[in-house]
Amino acid sequence: MNSPPDVFSPARLGPLTLRNRIIKAATFEAATPESLVTDDLINYHRRPAAGGLGMTTVAYLAVSPGGRTQRKVIWMRPEAVPGLRRLTDAIHAEGAAISAQIAHAGPVADARSNGTEALAPMTHKNFRAATADDIADVIEAHATAARYAIDSGFDAVEIHLGHNYFCSAFLSPLLNRRDDEFGGSLTNRARVARSVVQAVRRVVDDHGGGRVAVTAKLNMADGIDGGITVEESLQTATWLQEDGGLDAIELTAGSSLVNPMYMFRGGAPGKDVPALLPKAMAGIMREYPYHDTYLLDDARLFRAELTMPLILLGGITKRESMDLAMAEGFDFVAMGRALLAEPDLLNRIRADGDAHTVTSVCTHTNDCMMTIYSHTHCVLTGAPD
Repeated sequence: MNSPPDVFSPARLGPLTLRNRIIKAATFEAATPESLVTDDLINYHRRPAAGGLGMTTVAYLAVSPGGRTQRKVIWMRPEAVPGLRRLTDAIHAEGAAISAQIAHAGPVADARSNGTEALAPMTHKNFRAATADDIADVIEAHATAARYAIDSGFDAVEIHLGHNYFCSAFLSPLLNRRDDEFGGSLTNRARVARSVVQAVRRVVDDHGGGRVAVTAKLNMADGIDGGITVEESLQTATWLQEDGGLDAIELTAGSSLVNPMYMFRGGAPGKDVPALLPKAMAGIMREYPYHDTYLLDDARLFRAELTMPLILLGGITKRESMDLAMAEGFDFVAMGRALLAEPDLLNRIRADGDAHTVTSVCTHTNDCMMTIYSHTHCVLTGAPD
């Protein structure tokens, strides 16, 4: 039996060779006040790239103005390309690769902030039901966004199929109660996600020059009654594998619309200072105990059934967790909060070798989540200069 790979060894991701198997997960940077790249955003990603990452992921590059979570989010358009090219060049100069997470926020979009209607499978006071033409436009917008990502020098495109964003909302039996070709059976509910992936794959194949990978971030479970279950998600993942449009899937969980803490685990942010927590978020910040590799149990089910590369996310903060992921057959690990706290953590872990004495300072209180309304940073180590 082959021994598991060293997490710091090079690895193939589709056409790419990453210098190691560690990816920075997409986390909202709060660094684009004009919906365009800033030096602040570049430094946000350059620091962990210099700190030893294989690849960093730029969060929430919206495929359309109405697809933004709120108006300050970058949306993919010609005006964004020069700044994005500066960003990708800066990360490449540090020896790392860079991925563009493209997304339509769907029901998670802030319609008032964006100045346009939010779209969802069904009508609600905060969003309206997407028509067949709307769905076609969103699918095409993902393809166009992928083209802009290629033009901007990104090495990979990550399609957001999680957290009850547009594609994930259609997958949800709770949020999608349509009776047309996009609702009802899982076959119908998965139609949007599968179509988006195929549209992006066609653009990458036609314009990517054989150098761009395509991944997706997929919910294993929503963590809400009536939402996406592991069983249905595994079937969707199987179809995505059979469709052949993806080079890897990053496994995630939780609903940004209803239950975000199912994804993060640990303390509920702002609980000690209620005034810091926006009223819209106060009722959905439940607490779930944190433990290392907290999504592993569900992820094992996907690893057992799928042959394609998988990225393990959730509670990866030290070498033991990384080695466990490799031993369990995962191809990559993704990190978020630990790298926000210490961008140089990976270089220190690697230098530590087999001693395993380096541990993250992250305490998983999640108070860093409150900083997304100003400038995302770790509250323990402080905002970078």
